[in-house]
This record gives sequence, C-alpha cells and structure tokens, in this order.
Amino acid sequence: MLNAEYSIKNAGFTLLELIIVLFLITLIIGLSAVMFASFLPSSRFDSTVRNISATMKYARALAHIHGEYQTVTIDLDAKTYGIDGKGSKDIPSDVNIKIIDPFAGEVDEGQYRFIMYPGGGVEAGTIVLWNAKRSVRIEPDPIAGSLVIK
Repeated sequence: MLNAEYSIKNAGFTLLELIIVLFLITLIIGLSAVMFASFLPSSRFDSTVRNISATMKYARALAHIHGEYQTVTIDLDAKTYGIDGKGSKDIPSDVNIKIIDPFAGEVDEGQYRFIMYPGGGVEAGTIVLWNAKRSVRIEPDPIAGSLVIK
C-alpha cells in the first residue's frame, strides 16, 4: 500500500520541468518566426513580378479575344497597376519600379501605359522591379507580345 501512494504522488511534472518545456517551446517559436520573416519580403517580391506579368498576359489575351486593344497602366507615383476598366492592384512599398522606354529613357514617375494589340504586338518599354536583395526585368516583345522575365 505504501508503494501505491508513493507512485501516485510522483506521477506528475514538477513546476521546474514545466517552466523548462515552456521556455524551449517559446524559443523554438521565436526562432522560426524570425526565419519566416526573412523569407517574407522575397516572396512578396516574387509575387509582384508574377502578378504584373500575368496581368500583361491577360490583357494580351483579352485583346486577342475581343479584337480591340487593351491598355495596362502602371501608376509609378501611386504604385498601382492594372488593366484599364478592370481595376488595379497595389505594388508593395518595399518593391521599387521603373520603366525603361525605348524613346523616353528611364521613367520613374507618373503613369505609363502598355498597349496590347489584337494581333499580339505590344507598344511598351521594359519594366524593372527591384528590392534590397535583387532586381528583375520584364521585357515585352513588341511584335509577338510575349514577355521575357530576366
């Protein structure tokens, strides 16, 4: 009978053991949050590049389907982009953008319009996106209207 009472009293965890376990869990969660936060700007940048190129491809498809040109407007001051008449999306604040126009040179303020023609061509310059870690260029082909991401 003494052995049964002794084992019941020692069956739980001590306060010290619980504090150590909670400390280790907090430490692991804290370190994983720091590591996750370092990947967030990179994924936001990649997402912006994909969304801008997808918007331009969608505008090219709409021009081909409807037989009339479509315009993609990038507002460099407000940091937004979108197909005219279809709404706009925001460019994150940590992503910088400029346009290299074949005639006007570098454009980094105001609005810039990309005109997608029904035949597949596009009247536009090169979009340059960059953040603290890297830079990407979206180059539309003026004849075929395809996009090259470098």
